[in-house]
Amino acid sequence: MWKGAASPACVICRSLANSSNGIKRKSPLQNLHLVSRSIHHPYYPSSKFQRPPLRISIQMFSSLNRLPLRKTKLLNVKYGYQFHRNFWLARLASRLLKLRYLILGSAVGGGYTAKKTYDQWKDMMPDLDEYKWIVPDFIWELDEHIDFEKLIKALPDADDLAKLLPDFEKIGESFASLKGFFSPGYNLVSEVIGASDLLLLLGSPGETAFRATDQGYDNDKQYKKVSDKEKIDQLQEELLRTQLKYQRMLERLEKENKELRKLVLQRDDKGIHQRKLKKSLIDMYSEVLDILSDYDASYNTQDHLPRVVVVGDQSAGKTSVLEMIAQARIFPRGSGEMMTRSPVKVTLSEGPHHVALFKDSSREFDLTKEEDLAALRNEIEIRMRNSVKEGCTVSTETISLSVKGPGLQRMVLVDLPGVISTVTSGMAPDTKETIFSISKAYMQNPNAIILCIQDGSVDAERSIVTDLVSQMDPQGKRTIFVLTKVDLAEKNVASPSRIQQIIEGKLFPMKALGYFAVVTGKGNSSESIESIKEYEEEFFQNSKLLKTCMLKAHQVTTKNLSLAVSDCFWKMVRESVEQQADAFKATRFNLETEWKNNYPRLRELDRNELFEKAKNEILDEVISLTQVTPKHWEEILQKTLWERVSTHVIENIYLPAAQTMNSGTFNTTVDIKLKQWTDKQLPNKAVEVAWETLQEEFARFMTEQKGKEHDDIFDKLKQAVKEESIKRHKWNERAEDSLRVIQHNALEDRSISDKQQWDAAIHFMEETLQSRLKDTESVIEDMVGPDWKKRWLYWIGRTKEQNIRNETKNELEKLIKCNEEHAAYLANDEVTTVRKNLEARGITVDPCLIKDTWHQIYRRYFLKTALNHCNLCRRGFYYYQRHFVDSELECNDIVLFWRIQRMLAITANTLRQQLTNTEVRRLEKNVKEVLEDFAEDNEKKVKLLTGKRVQLAEDLKKVREIQEKLEAFIEALHQEK
Repeated sequence: MWKGAASPACVICRSLANSSNGIKRKSPLQNLHLVSRSIHHPYYPSSKFQRPPLRISIQMFSSLNRLPLRKTKLLNVKYGYQFHRNFWLARLASRLLKLRYLILGSAVGGGYTAKKTYDQWKDMMPDLDEYKWIVPDFIWELDEHIDFEKLIKALPDADDLAKLLPDFEKIGESFASLKGFFSPGYNLVSEVIGASDLLLLLGSPGETAFRATDQGYDNDKQYKKVSDKEKIDQLQEELLRTQLKYQRMLERLEKENKELRKLVLQRDDKGIHQRKLKKSLIDMYSEVLDILSDYDASYNTQDHLPRVVVVGDQSAGKTSVLEMIAQARIFPRGSGEMMTRSPVKVTLSEGPHHVALFKDSSREFDLTKEEDLAALRNEIEIRMRNSVKEGCTVSTETISLSVKGPGLQRMVLVDLPGVISTVTSGMAPDTKETIFSISKAYMQNPNAIILCIQDGSVDAERSIVTDLVSQMDPQGKRTIFVLTKVDLAEKNVASPSRIQQIIEGKLFPMKALGYFAVVTGKGNSSESIESIKEYEEEFFQNSKLLKTCMLKAHQVTTKNLSLAVSDCFWKMVRESVEQQADAFKATRFNLETEWKNNYPRLRELDRNELFEKAKNEILDEVISLTQVTPKHWEEILQKTLWERVSTHVIENIYLPAAQTMNSGTFNTTVDIKLKQWTDKQLPNKAVEVAWETLQEEFARFMTEQKGKEHDDIFDKLKQAVKEESIKRHKWNERAEDSLRVIQHNALEDRSISDKQQWDAAIHFMEETLQSRLKDTESVIEDMVGPDWKKRWLYWIGRTKEQNIRNETKNELEKLIKCNEEHAAYLANDEVTTVRKNLEARGITVDPCLIKDTWHQIYRRYFLKTALNHCNLCRRGFYYYQRHFVDSELECNDIVLFWRIQRMLAITANTLRQQLTNTEVRRLEKNVKEVLEDFAEDNEKKVKLLTGKRVQLAEDLKKVREIQEKLEAFIEALHQEK
């Protein structure tokens, strides 16, 4: 069978290569057409054709990718052929030693070895009977129906035939684009395609031209009558039909291969092989990109790792192309409005189930279920809107999404907002410039692959993105051009050659690595991916653009686009990743050297680690509040509360009661005013004092420096935590009610039990009155100016107003000396008398000034009198026990101050118990909540933990992490090779 078919083919090849035109041509095997390569056998020793050697490629396939993990050496097996052995050593020995019997032994041994080797090779050959269905039956019967000798004579010369034939190199590229997968029967399919191409070369469409040898001469005459142009058209049409036929065959094989791979992946996923699957290569690479985006948000020279950047005019079909590559409708859609408001990084990888998940979420969206698809689209839209700041239309924040599924090409794509020419109503004024800056930031990466999307249904002159891409990649070394909506373009464009010019890169000044034409649906957002793929395949099968060879087979469909982009992506990754790793290694060395020089005795703590350290210190300081002694709490509370209420007690309770004529009226007035004070003001004041005391103690512990251990880098954070915790803390509202009852009962008690308490009350009263007297003296001095000693010593004079007040003071002091039991207020006639006396000396005084001066003069007189009375009451405890019977001494004011002092002590004790038992713990809880909120707020941490030391540690941590991830990725990449 092979003998009759292949031998004439070899003769044809030699006829093409060695023409008789006087021109010597070399025809290496790799430059011959796919047909000639499949049957060209230049190494056979005789002209008689033998069975070709079987090339067996033993390949092992991984369940995680489509490429062979390892290729073994090809084994050439020849039927009926034994190796020729030269036993020159034996011949030399026979000539020297005349030992000819050695020749016979060696021949027998060599023959046995050759036969054994042949049997081993024969056992290793696979049984190819199950693949015979791939090759059409007429191939096996060619030698029975074709007279190749007549065919050779009927063929024209090589030069004439070369002018008539199409460009077989480009046709070979078209067939090569169909090799999207590797399966065991692929080589056989290639042989079928080669044989079919040979038939196209030797016959006319619609006929085999080889049915019987007696028809060869007639067919030869018919072939010569056909014009050259019709012959080329017939060849192209037949070639297209054959190509589509075997493309469907290859797609069916690929689909079966895909199902088998899916089963293998599912078995691995269920743990049947009892082994843990490693993280996929593309997931490792995506993690590196995520870390890089956090470390280098501005995309400067640090980030040169490849990614596929999808750019295009608004509504050009960017998102639809990306969805076809991901094989799922995952993006929100809108009719003409801007839907992509922020960059979306999509990591595609192969997996047993078609799912999607976000980088910062553990929820998986099942892309085979419509409800999950709707939820995913809604989540993406929400994230986009949340990332857009107030007053803006688009955001620079990247949303990271991973999509896994069987048959997906592994790559990382970034979908950018569509380029616009005009800012419409509702958009921010800088929207156009922001979109341009985002696009340029991604495309300026020298290793980024630019996927330029152009709408084929509109005029090419309206495109904006092509000029932008030309600026970023003038040579087109990393740009892939995609023309969308080709179905609409074929209907609307008057000249189809215009589409051909676009795909050939002749219409735009932009250069590109490759040009593709795709169809992404009929414009219905409810279409499924499967229906879109079927519509795309059906369109291109019937398209005139493909039939007339305006478009090449490898330039159409999103499937071919996906394969080309994935190949280009991994090629650039392999070329650039090691260089990027070396750059980060050098950066790490520089940062470590800078840290050692500036902070030799400090650990390299990044922002998160510093926050944890500060958090522990703050919690320790809060716990320190529980270790404050009760005595300390009560002393602070009592002192602070008295400072807050002393003015009210003196001015509104003691002074009015002291103006009464007898002790009964004094006690009645005191009781009434104390009850009113307790009911309305005192409990609230006490709670305020307790809360302020807690704040002060908390602040003292937070800001207290601890010697060498103090780190001022935490000061801003501690201050913010303190303020936020105090802001959130609320005192127990029921505390005032219970405190009011306690204070009322304390103030009603008038029984002083011993002399010690009596003396303590006198001491308390004296301290209070002396403090008030000192304040009053200071006020009077400011009113009347310095006395004569200060005027002489410090050369200080009095003002005119001070002189007037001084004269008024002297007149009022004379009035008090005349009547030591004068009331607290001046009568009108007394004010008139003082004013006339001053006028007689030429001093004009306002009555209000006289009353104001009198208030301070009388106050000083009253306080001095009260202090003298305290001294008299030191020995009055005996009379107090007898209720001052038979005694002219009355010490009711001492009893009042004892009641006040006791109320302060009881209130301080009550507040201390509430602080230590309840409020300190509630404050500690608030502090923990604040710290937890701050821990989740990265912006807050960046704001509160700042400085060169923090930034250097952050950079060092990021660079180390990136370097480690890159090294792990490079190692996995080498293992995959």
